[in-house]
Amino acid sequence: MKKAEKSVLVDNIALELKDAKGVVLVNFAGMGVKAQQELKKRLKEVSSKMFVVKNTLLGRAMEAAKIDSKGMNESILTGQTALIVSAGDAVAPISVLGKFAKEFEVPKMKFGIVEGAVQDENALAKIAALPGRDALLGQVLGSLMSGMYSLVGTLQSPMQGLVYTISQKAK
Repeated sequence: MKKAEKSVLVDNIALELKDAKGVVLVNFAGMGVKAQQELKKRLKEVSSKMFVVKNTLLGRAMEAAKIDSKGMNESILTGQTALIVSAGDAVAPISVLGKFAKEFEVPKMKFGIVEGAVQDENALAKIAALPGRDALLGQVLGSLMSGMYSLVGTLQSPMQGLVYTISQKAK
């Protein structure tokens, strides 16, 4: 790749990084072409993109995008690194990666930034294990509604007793 092409590539990646709500770096060593295509397809379903970029160019793009790389050490930008960027839901691609890694045992998550917060591989694994957004919202709604259902049941209980008593008397 020529020097001019590299600078254009770095600028394009920097633009993607600036607009991203979620960024994950993964080690995709050992992943075949078909598996990469399948992963890209699954990521596209959650409005995310996967880029395979040289580590030096990725480092330059992160500097150009002014990405906070606290917690990012030299070992992260070694080996085969792929960049996964999400402009929408920051957690959805991490969930996809977690499910995909369980299925194929690759890729391995290295580093991530979720909504501006730096995450290491352990934190990313915990995030990947969480249920989806809709399931979490359903759990919260269920928790909120359970108190109301209990109250309604308690208030209906005397009325049901009265109706039962009157119906028995009528028989």
